[in-house]
Amino acid sequence: MNSKQSSNKKNRFTIIKDDSVDGHGGYGAGSISLENMSSVIVDPNEEKAYLDMDAMHARSEIERRVKYMPNREDVPNPKKYWIVWVTVEQGEEGPYYAGVAGCELLVDKPNKRAYKSMPEHVKNMEASLKGKIVVEHMDDLSKKLLGDYLATFNEGFWERSSEELKKNLGYE
Repeated sequence: MNSKQSSNKKNRFTIIKDDSVDGHGGYGAGSISLENMSSVIVDPNEEKAYLDMDAMHARSEIERRVKYMPNREDVPNPKKYWIVWVTVEQGEEGPYYAGVAGCELLVDKPNKRAYKSMPEHVKNMEASLKGKIVVEHMDDLSKKLLGDYLATFNEGFWERSSEELKKNLGYE
């Protein structure tokens, strides 16, 4: 795969293709498909948001080369980031952002330490998959950065998204 293909692969929201078990109810039935979920990194330090599919497996650029600590106090000089789980669903009029849930990530690159609450990440991934909006705990700047990113990434997705999402991200 050349670098252009790799870049295109990382810069798309994934949309569920079909039933992963085709309704057969056998092996794999009841498993959760993450095909329609993407991860957006919100960096309030640099005032930017971007799609990073590597965050799905804790391999985003900001998560590399750090040791996860069990307590936030063990990360001495952290920068705060948000990993936002964004689920895209197919509606009658087309795809839209159905579930959006943000999780805090603290990273201290110089000391090679980081903290994130795994239970929070799992809970919010599930909430996003269920079409819930969980962003009330995010700071206003981060919500604005996320809203601006989602709105400009694909205007059609944004226009078809719920008023609840837009309101929670500061768009009224």
